[in-house]
Amino acid sequence: MLLIEGLKVEVGGKTILKNINMEIPAGETHILFGPNGSGKTSLMMTIMGFSGYKVISGKITFKGEDITYMPINERADLGLGVSFQRPPTINGLKTRDIVSMAAKERAIDLDDMASQLNMVDFLDRDVNHNFSGGEIKRSELLQLSAQQPDLMLLDEPESGVDLVSIELLGDTINSLLHRGIRRNKGTIHKQVVETSKKSALVITHTGHILDYITADKGLVLQNGAFSCSQNAREILKWIKEYGYEECGKCSM
Repeated sequence: MLLIEGLKVEVGGKTILKNINMEIPAGETHILFGPNGSGKTSLMMTIMGFSGYKVISGKITFKGEDITYMPINERADLGLGVSFQRPPTINGLKTRDIVSMAAKERAIDLDDMASQLNMVDFLDRDVNHNFSGGEIKRSELLQLSAQQPDLMLLDEPESGVDLVSIELLGDTINSLLHRGIRRNKGTIHKQVVETSKKSALVITHTGHILDYITADKGLVLQNGAFSCSQNAREILKWIKEYGYEECGKCSM
């Protein structure tokens, strides 16, 4: 699905990412950990093609096609989608209109989709205007639900969200990825409900989202380079116990 080889990126003349090599196969969800300022969001923005993130060397391949210097809209048309940690307020643009734009020619039942995310009352409000943290995250996922991307880039989906909303967001992400989670007597049992060809890269600080989505792999980004690649839950446990300083000692 996604292959990155020897990627070096500068922002404002400063090297932010260096020698990034990673692969996300079709149907897999990878979790990206890292301290503040490590380059996690920069990597996501570079994959999506935002200006200001200058690729100095390396290559980004998506679904077999070189997208290293491809414009954002072409990447979106190819099947890349993003949910921002702090998306902007867009005054004058209604939420229902941006969701319809995301769907393009795809036929959708907007009211039903909005109902599933408790967003019906927000459809005729300006995008993100006076939305709470949880409402913003639900709006982002509503747009992704309309777009139906093959690879979702999710920047801290649980940030600023209460526990009830995290469960709803997790269920929505699983639905988009064609995965399911069943909960029995307080214990979470994860299972793939059907063969999925959709993938995701999820940035998380707290790791709370791991209670609601199925992760296939975890990665740690430090000082613009990967320091560890292991089971996501094991990485989270290690970080909580020893901090990021010890992550560089594990084997990639």
